[in-house]
Amino acid sequence: MARIVVEQIAVLTDNYIYLAHEPESGACAVIDPAVAAPVQEALAVRGWQLTHILNTHHHSDHTGGNLELKAATGARVVAARRDAQRIPGIDIEIGDGESFLLGHAAAMVLETPGHTSGHIAFWFPDSHALFCGDTLFSMGCGRLFEGTAEEMWTSLSHLRDLPGDTLVYCAHEYTAANCRFARLLERDNPAMQARVEAVTALRAAGRPTVPSNLTQERAANPFLRADVPAVARAVGLEAGTDPFLVFAELRRRKDVF
Repeated sequence: MARIVVEQIAVLTDNYIYLAHEPESGACAVIDPAVAAPVQEALAVRGWQLTHILNTHHHSDHTGGNLELKAATGARVVAARRDAQRIPGIDIEIGDGESFLLGHAAAMVLETPGHTSGHIAFWFPDSHALFCGDTLFSMGCGRLFEGTAEEMWTSLSHLRDLPGDTLVYCAHEYTAANCRFARLLERDNPAMQARVEAVTALRAAGRPTVPSNLTQERAANPFLRADVPAVARAVGLEAGTDPFLVFAELRRRKDVF
């Protein structure tokens, strides 16, 4: 299968939009377009023609540019079947375990409820690329607006099981704030300490901290480590506590951090 080229576009306060271009066919998708104008500018600079709009979930800072981009380019909107009523301009409905072809590049669709009930992620295995919206962040995860802690832990666990070299293209630059929370937990975790130092240096240089990769996240992101005894103890629970209960306490603490 062909591989995609990814272009990252920073918009609004802390959102990332992504362009995924498959060079062999010329197909190009935008993932989670909060707004249209920066996408059109990036397409013009690259000389790419937009063919698809991929949405991970229905929130307006992920779908706000759908209709304008669709009208301007004829691109088809691809999103979750179970959330079709809330996705502006949806054309192609997809679900868990199904494949989506962007030209000659195949993406696996993964249902990841928790942040919203209909959240999905797009995994391009041949490109080592995961577009995970607001489910998984670098050093963090999304808030539980519509799902339960158990659902979110299950979703994160599925993403955690992907290959370690998978690049995590999340939708927000939240890493520095997430690191400040993580530092309160596993103080003796050298991977966490190294990640905090790297993030601090990147932000000081005005550079993005995204994408990270799953090897980094498994080693340092506390929300992927709710089944680690040290993380349970850090939130006042016994080692061996059901991981989703540990996760729930982590999320509760982060919500008021």
